[in-house]
Amino acid sequence: MNAASLRIAMVAPPFYELPPRGYGGIETVLAKLTDALVARGHDVTLIGAGRNGTTAHFRRTFREPQGPRLGQPLPEVLHAAAAARILADLDVDVVHDHTLAGPLLARGRETPTVVTVHGPVAGEPGQYYRHLGATVHLVAISEAQRRWAPDLHWCGTVHNAIDPADLRFCAEKEEWVLFLGRCTPDKGMHLAIDAARCAGRGIRLAAKCSEPEERAYFEAEIRPRLGDAVEWLGEVGGDRKADLLARARCLLFPIQWEEPFGMVMIEAMAAGTPVVTMRRGSVPEVVAHGVTGIVCDETDELADALDAVGEIDPARCRQEVLVRFTPQVMAAGYEDVYRSVLLRTRRGTPTTRPAPRREAPRPGLTLTVAGAAAQRAVGEPAPHTGGHAAPVVPPHSRPPGRDVTA
Repeated sequence: MNAASLRIAMVAPPFYELPPRGYGGIETVLAKLTDALVARGHDVTLIGAGRNGTTAHFRRTFREPQGPRLGQPLPEVLHAAAAARILADLDVDVVHDHTLAGPLLARGRETPTVVTVHGPVAGEPGQYYRHLGATVHLVAISEAQRRWAPDLHWCGTVHNAIDPADLRFCAEKEEWVLFLGRCTPDKGMHLAIDAARCAGRGIRLAAKCSEPEERAYFEAEIRPRLGDAVEWLGEVGGDRKADLLARARCLLFPIQWEEPFGMVMIEAMAAGTPVVTMRRGSVPEVVAHGVTGIVCDETDELADALDAVGEIDPARCRQEVLVRFTPQVMAAGYEDVYRSVLLRTRRGTPTTRPAPRREAPRPGLTLTVAGAAAQRAVGEPAPHTGGHAAPVVPPHSRPPGRDVTA
């Protein structure tokens, strides 16, 4: 743990809670990062929607997560506006924003804003970050992502992470293979089915299929391929997901786009399950060919890879995650980013700040945002519940602050 404590405002997207109850890859990573930073002695305030399942202080923008409105602009914009009001009253060293609209409000802010780019940087997303320029400091989640747009205002690269304790390790594998992801063409589920059939192996399909584009792809490409050892499971999470990952012969992940990271790959490896995938995007950074999986250059290599993958040691797969993809490693990477940004912006690093004093809670203020008006009313503070990560030092506490509800 570093001697100096940083004050960090962490801005989450408004669509799922932290940690998410089901789907929510960004939210899962963000919850692990938040808890790891608190465990390392930092003073973290999380700004998000719904309940708080982390060990950080919490400021709420929406009482309920806005998942049902995913894809609509207003929840994101209203969340950004509410978060900006909260940030104006916080005394922090750095703002770490994981939203799309939030960085628009970083211009003119004295506190530096770090933005993790969780998605692609080609086309319009790249144009968006170019317009933001030096008003934000971008973090890539893979070197591959950073190479696609080297002109952006990057300040570092930090791989995503998982808690290996969330995945059950199993050295003895069954004969079927697993596809786990979203039901979209770029994930290559139809290619996974074809490869499994060609290799004479059963395949289980665990995938999110709720949005119109996902359902259209399912009807056109997946439903006609079901049956004959092809089993559709739908969206899975929690213990069921962990069980599938532990028992499968391998994760079959034939991506058809430049994947910025691919969380499911390290989830499989943590369960001791090797990955059969394509040489696209971040894959070469995550999967070591012949060591933790088989990386194919052509889709017609996938079937043979399903046989060859049996030679890979499950324990070696898990060890790779323990060394490279834990929340502690991720948090250390972001610590380096924060300190680099603070030096770059000439704010310096708070090397002599004492640890925050433990104080008794006191009631806070509730800000209710309704249209363009905001009314103040005395209310209960936002819940501040503990997470399951064991902190290196006892997490500090302070009075709950404003709870902004949109």
